[in-house]
Amino acid sequence: MANFSKSNAPQFSVEVYQNEYLPEGGRDVNAIVTVTSTGGGTVGAASGAVGAPNLYSAGGGPDAAVALMVDCSGSMDYPPTKMRGAREASAAAIDTLRDGVRFAVIDGTHVAREVYPGGGRLAVADPATREQAKQALRKLSAGGGTAIGTWLRLADRLLSSPEVSPTAVRHGILLTDGRNEHESPEDLKAALDHCAGRFTCDARGVGTDWEVKEVTGIASALLGTADIVADPAHLAGDFTQMMETAMGKEVADVALRLWTPLGSEITFVKQVAPAVEELTDRRTEAGPRAGDYPTGSWGDESRDYHVCVRVPNAELGQEMLAARVSLVIPQPDGTAQTLSQGLVRAVWTDDMAASTSINPQVAHYTGQAELAQVIQQGLDARKAGDVDGATAKLGRAVQLAALSGNADTAKLLSKVVDVVDAAEGTVRLKAKVAEADEMTLETRSTKTVRVKKQA
Repeated sequence: MANFSKSNAPQFSVEVYQNEYLPEGGRDVNAIVTVTSTGGGTVGAASGAVGAPNLYSAGGGPDAAVALMVDCSGSMDYPPTKMRGAREASAAAIDTLRDGVRFAVIDGTHVAREVYPGGGRLAVADPATREQAKQALRKLSAGGGTAIGTWLRLADRLLSSPEVSPTAVRHGILLTDGRNEHESPEDLKAALDHCAGRFTCDARGVGTDWEVKEVTGIASALLGTADIVADPAHLAGDFTQMMETAMGKEVADVALRLWTPLGSEITFVKQVAPAVEELTDRRTEAGPRAGDYPTGSWGDESRDYHVCVRVPNAELGQEMLAARVSLVIPQPDGTAQTLSQGLVRAVWTDDMAASTSINPQVAHYTGQAELAQVIQQGLDARKAGDVDGATAKLGRAVQLAALSGNADTAKLLSKVVDVVDAAEGTVRLKAKVAEADEMTLETRSTKTVRVKKQA
């Protein structure tokens, strides 16, 4: 197993969990790929291996650039606590910036405007620039419409400016309280398509007047997190945590590269922990029979991916390499550096016990992916007035949450349905549901629990 060898950057490892045994005629191979990065955070150490990218800034610490996008549309004044909470949260995030990180603050309405430092530049975080940025934040006021695509495009221009290293961790934090009413869905999608792969972005909806699918769609396209902050008083804590996480990222633009032998093909690739994220359609070709799937930026963390490979039929007793999984980062010369590798195997057998056994990791995450899906379907049915459909789907969600031990999702579901029997999935829809509770369930529906590793 090849590991990324830079003394002050994370070490990456890849583990593959699967049942490699297929029955006669079997063609679909499922595997859970666990990617773990450890040992980062010791910034300021000496340079590592020859040929490794220069990931660290002169200030000691990973080279990074951050753009804060603050909704300043007219609705942010209703109630006034929203605008006040946004200013305080942005100030808390700026206080969390590490010295040497480049940053900018964007005022977002139906247009995007640089609040700080201005002039198409980024400031370099130190005590003086943090104070100047916070003074600029105090002048923010609400007024105008909402066109989030313009905010994202300005953030991209700033984060890709010449002073930002090509290997820097580029990150956005976006706050909105309303629907994207001043540009078309096509304009927002075009902006997301343009920004995808150029920077990651966490998105937050404050209050209950925003559109869940818009906010989660932004985070999904830009490989970030999405959440609701129903009470503006909680924004500062949430922004501080988001920025701390962003400051912990040390390697940008990491991709999961899948190579398959002749006759095999990738059926799907999805992240399944810490949240479900479909990656299949994001493949970019990476040479003969190889494709890259983006995973964004990494610090000290672990994520799980579900890979399904369709292999050609083979005789009983035959075995083959179904796929080779590599973790790679791009190099300035257009090549890619391999950080770690794992193998997915296929073995054909007439042993029914072996070929019908479902790997525990695969079974767990198949259930978690279904859980996210039935919550969305159940809430959509509820909004459409389909009581029977909503009851069936949300009942199945309760059953899956109980089965997998996903206590957080079970608690959110209990605010939307009365649980009669969790094990059987028997529920009744609540007559009255707080809008914030329904939006929280929808926003967090893709969050998963890790499988318990077998002893």
